[in-house]
Formats: sequence, C-alpha cells, structure tokens
Amino acid sequence: MNFQTMSSVQAAGFWTGLLILLLVVLSVRVVMNRRKHKVLFGDGGSEPMTVATRAFGNAAEYTPLAIGALILMALTGCGAWSVHAIGATFFVGRLFHATGLRYGAGPGMGRVIGMTLTWLPLLGAAAALIACPLM
Repeated sequence: MNFQTMSSVQAAGFWTGLLILLLVVLSVRVVMNRRKHKVLFGDGGSEPMTVATRAFGNAAEYTPLAIGALILMALTGCGAWSVHAIGATFFVGRLFHATGLRYGAGPGMGRVIGMTLTWLPLLGAAAALIACPLM
C-alpha cells in the first residue's frame, strides 16, 4: 500500500504510529539521561536532563491533540490527502523541535520552525474538523 491508495483512517493510523514511535524515542532519551546523570526525579540540576525531559514533555503535551485530530478528521470524512498533510507537517515539526532543543540553546531556529510546524497543522486540523462535516 502507498500514500495514494490509503484511506483516511489508514493515513491517520500511519501518522499516529509514527508519532507514538517518536514519543517512545524521546522517552528513552529521558531514561538514558536519568541513568547517565543519576537523577531519580526532576532534572537534578543537569542541563541535558532538563533538555531531554522538556523535549519529551513538549511532545507529550501536543501529540495527543494531533492524534485525536487526525482520527477525527478521518472519521468525519476529510480526505486522506488532508490527513497526510496534517500528519506529515506535525511530525516534521516535532522532529525539528526535539532536535532544536537538543542541539541549540535558547529559542533557536529548530525550536521556532518546530513550533510553527506544530501550530500550523493543529490550526489546519481545526479548520478541517469544522469544514469537512459541512461538505
């Protein structure tokens, strides 16, 4: 099966699967940093620990909303292309944000691009969820 023949539900499942994998990877980075820096709770004053926990935390804050939106888009009759567009943009945004946090200090370009590519697809999903049932 390829992107062009996927149904909306299959597209939502595909992007949901990738987003779950991303959350697991970010979670594993937190665990590895906890072991490396011997931190049981919080960040222990370790900058790498803070970065890892915030990369995971930020993704965990936005990703459930995106997953819910993708599923609802599929169930309300939005086209597979729109589910792919929202899913892909959001996924790329989360990658940029996590990478920007890991390799940059402050609000660097990776974080700015990442948050832009997080908010725009969420706004697009909101518009689609309002419009698709009316079509």
